[in-house]
Amino acid sequence: MNVSQSFRLALKSLMVSKVRALLTMLGIIIGVAAVIVIVSLGNGMQQYMNSQFEQIGVNLIQVAIYSYGGNREVEPDDMYALAEKYPQYIDSVSPYLSASTTVRRGADEYDHTSVYGVSETFYNAEKGQTASGDQLEEGRFLSYVDVERDQKVCVIGSYLNEDMFGGDGLGQTLTVGGIPYKIIGTLAQKADSTEGSGDDLIYLPYGMVEQLNAASGGMGMKMYLVTSTTKETSSAAKGVVESLLFRIYQDENAYMVMTSAEMMDMMDSMLGVLMTILVVIAAISLVVGGVGIMNIMLVSVTERTKEIGLRMAVGARPQDIMRQFLLEAVLLCVVGGALGILLGKAISTLVSRTMNWATASSPEAMVLAVGVSVLIGLVFGWYPSWKASKMDPIDALRHE
Repeated sequence: MNVSQSFRLALKSLMVSKVRALLTMLGIIIGVAAVIVIVSLGNGMQQYMNSQFEQIGVNLIQVAIYSYGGNREVEPDDMYALAEKYPQYIDSVSPYLSASTTVRRGADEYDHTSVYGVSETFYNAEKGQTASGDQLEEGRFLSYVDVERDQKVCVIGSYLNEDMFGGDGLGQTLTVGGIPYKIIGTLAQKADSTEGSGDDLIYLPYGMVEQLNAASGGMGMKMYLVTSTTKETSSAAKGVVESLLFRIYQDENAYMVMTSAEMMDMMDSMLGVLMTILVVIAAISLVVGGVGIMNIMLVSVTERTKEIGLRMAVGARPQDIMRQFLLEAVLLCVVGGALGILLGKAISTLVSRTMNWATASSPEAMVLAVGVSVLIGLVFGWYPSWKASKMDPIDALRHE
């Protein structure tokens, strides 16, 4: 008996009990679908993060100060002086503070709006964007006078501009922490322009955010965004910033200085670990599905003992019997894997459309899923097939 005949017999045997075959494949279907969904979501998230970092720029350095110990604190003037001293390494420096407060316009409250305090150097007029990648839609950004005099002016994101003012926010007024601010600029949309997104934000002069934090009793973490002259000089710029901070605080744990490349590597590493854990969990479902297939195949061998004896009596060799049952196991896994891929693609598409979550299909993951399905069929189908091939024809024919 050749492989083609064994394949047809295996397919015919599976079609006899379609419901049992489908239930047997269920573990494989769920496992493969879970892997496809996890990989698609993970790839989508990774591509989104990479695009955000590329938009911000690879020469951005984030400085976070955790401790206010030592003889004195780092002031913005210290950072500005550092940029003036090392113009070959540092292009610009800006304070970057955040405040937890409520934004209002009339009776409407916006509790999820991000409020940041920055200086005029946060916006690069030549590049036409901020250090975090925001671009102006209308108006202007904060000026030196606005920052120096703590003017009550602000720049808002596209979500607030649309939701509060119907796209006509320039020159209007809103309140932050109970203080009215005039809108001097609006930003172009860069995210999905929903509540709490990257478009739901306000930029104030950093002195005003310091006052907001002091009034609420919170100090807020002191941060600076430093832009190096080029990607190649980011390490040198990081070094001179760390030297300044160490001279003041005498403690490396009092601050953190991280380049965009380091942030990207850290995020990729964290995402990779998370995806690995989730894929391993999904793979357990595949193993459980394989065990289920082995159990069903053992039951099938017992149920078809007389059929096996009859085939051996008319000339079927042990390897023919083994090949047929092995093909049945592989067919179950391959069909289950294919259905799992379709289910995984459908779920990924549904998540992408309903939750605005970026997804990216991985052909490699699909090929690997099919390969793993075949392997599971071979591994877990081998013992039942071997058991069937070792039956004595006479004993098999006597089986009731």
